[in-house]
Amino acid sequence: MNDILEIPALPPRAIVLTPPLSDEEFERMCEKSSFASLERSKEGTIIVNAPAGGLTSDGNREITTQLSNWWKKHRRGRAFDSSAGFFLRDGSMLNPDAAYVTEEQLKGLTRSDLARFPRLAPAFIVELRSESDRLAGVQEKMETWIANGVQLGWLIDPDAKQVHVYTQGSGPRVEPGPAIAGSGPIEGFVLDLEEVWRCYE
Repeated sequence: MNDILEIPALPPRAIVLTPPLSDEEFERMCEKSSFASLERSKEGTIIVNAPAGGLTSDGNREITTQLSNWWKKHRRGRAFDSSAGFFLRDGSMLNPDAAYVTEEQLKGLTRSDLARFPRLAPAFIVELRSESDRLAGVQEKMETWIANGVQLGWLIDPDAKQVHVYTQGSGPRVEPGPAIAGSGPIEGFVLDLEEVWRCYE
């Protein structure tokens, strides 16, 4: 008799708990999650994100490296990679693919505060669209970032080789080109997009 291979059930893409988890309970859940990274909507829905594919991971590495190299030139504030989570004022908790928090934003935060999910909206965030991401879904996430106080956000779309730029007080604009220059909180930072696109070759 042939053995039957049992395939484990796939984890859900979203989880709704009643009552919703507290911030502390949700953070503990994130710490214990070994199969995916978790985010939370303002309504309390837990969003399950699968690990990134190889190309997206390489693109994330390149973006984070360039941001880190710029940070090292002045060493003010902090730069974060895609493993960071931030509790936002609307009750959501989101993970950017890269982020920068200014020195001013860090004032008053303790080492213990930074060891957990910081309760702030980074001044600057990057979202890198993966092959499994619907553009509309990532655009909605960008709007959430801006609504919660992010000053500047870049949605990088490697398939279209363009960047959707989000700022406070204006609608998004699309910028093609070999590089994109930062402004406001990241004045002086220039992301070499050709190096990002090379990760997808």
